[in-house]
Amino acid sequence: MSLNPRRVHFVGIGGAGMSAIARVLLELGYRVSGSDLKKSAITDKLQARGAKVFYEHSAANLGDAEMVVVSTAIPAENEEVVEARRRGLPVIPRAEMLARLMKYQQGIAIAGAHGKTTTTAMMALLLEKTGLDPTYIIGGEVSDLGGNAKAGGGDYLVAEADESDGSFMLLEPAVAVVTNVENDHLDYYRNIENIQKAFRSFLNRLPSEGLAVLCYDDPFLRELASKIPVRTITYGLDENADYVIRNFAPNGVISGADIYYCKEKLGRLELAVPGVHNVLNATAVVAVGRYLGLEFNEIAPVLKTFRGVKRRFQLIGESCGVHIIDDYAHHPTEIKATLAAARYKKPKRVIAVFQPHRYTRTFHLYKEFGKAFDDADIVLINEIYSAGEKPIKGVGARLIVDAIRKHGHKCPQLFASQEELVTHLMGILEPGDMVLTMGAGDIWQSGVAVLQRLEAKNAAI
Repeated sequence: MSLNPRRVHFVGIGGAGMSAIARVLLELGYRVSGSDLKKSAITDKLQARGAKVFYEHSAANLGDAEMVVVSTAIPAENEEVVEARRRGLPVIPRAEMLARLMKYQQGIAIAGAHGKTTTTAMMALLLEKTGLDPTYIIGGEVSDLGGNAKAGGGDYLVAEADESDGSFMLLEPAVAVVTNVENDHLDYYRNIENIQKAFRSFLNRLPSEGLAVLCYDDPFLRELASKIPVRTITYGLDENADYVIRNFAPNGVISGADIYYCKEKLGRLELAVPGVHNVLNATAVVAVGRYLGLEFNEIAPVLKTFRGVKRRFQLIGESCGVHIIDDYAHHPTEIKATLAAARYKKPKRVIAVFQPHRYTRTFHLYKEFGKAFDDADIVLINEIYSAGEKPIKGVGARLIVDAIRKHGHKCPQLFASQEELVTHLMGILEPGDMVLTMGAGDIWQSGVAVLQRLEAKNAAI
């Protein structure tokens, strides 16, 4: 694989999607540099692989770069972007670099409002373990794969297709999976009609010999399945799907279901990750795997070994009989699915700790958030994680707390700081409780802090 130019600079290199592409380029022999405001385990790994990483933004960081890749979070007035344009260097979004990589292998792009990171990880693991040596670019750390990216020598490139800014429409995969389409990223799309239009455009970029794998449980995708000009395979709980999930049976953190294709039973699919949403994700992978020529009895054992993605129902630890789980859930639908999965473990109480992500998402979806916490016994809300957004007058986490209370949940509580929240938690925890931190910001730190205090308390006994 040869891309020109050979010297690439990433502005925002520490993000999940950006770091994955940077790692692939490093493995392909490119000279890579990048900047990020935060030092992290991700940037440490990139530096260990040879990337030059700066922890501030400066025009001087570009060095002898021949191309600049920018994340969606980087404003046009960023000094590195301004300097790159002054020099006449190409400045491209992350998705365009991904599209360039995809030209050298058959792309398998996983898109959707929810579940795309987990589905991408499952797909990459399947191809890796069956000897197909894929390239993969995933928006989360996968312990089973040793990271979030790899440059493989096989025929396939598996990638997460991020719809948040519409740039996924630059991709031209051979296979596209769409898990669901829902209201989100309304700061960019404004309404559901524009979101649906974007997904339609994404699927219309498939080649005539391509494949679309769509979740039939989603009303929009169900309608779209017969309207796109490529072969379509559907999956879901709906009995009219091509791949049908039956007899779902949760057992603690284990999920199991029978998988049927065109009314014929293929076998039992068992997963080590909880929730019917994960069975849906895995069934999409079954559909793609069989399309690529793998047998169900090759696919199912690999998926059974999948242990999840970092920050996707991740066990942080257990102490004093209390389990601490962390999840990236930051949309009402994701929160519902995560809390439902928590219930499968049958804890004494589920304590939901949620940090809203972005003012715009809170403004557009606070009513939906109000209905998302029915499976939680206790709901604790932290203030909004801005993710760089400017505050919106009248928009705060109080909107969500009031919506939860209006929906009928007893006594949701708001905390201005994580320190206050952690202190409150330590005063109410009982053996058998599950604390579930949720959000796309830094709320995971509260879970870690609670675990540390519980361990200290236990050691003092």
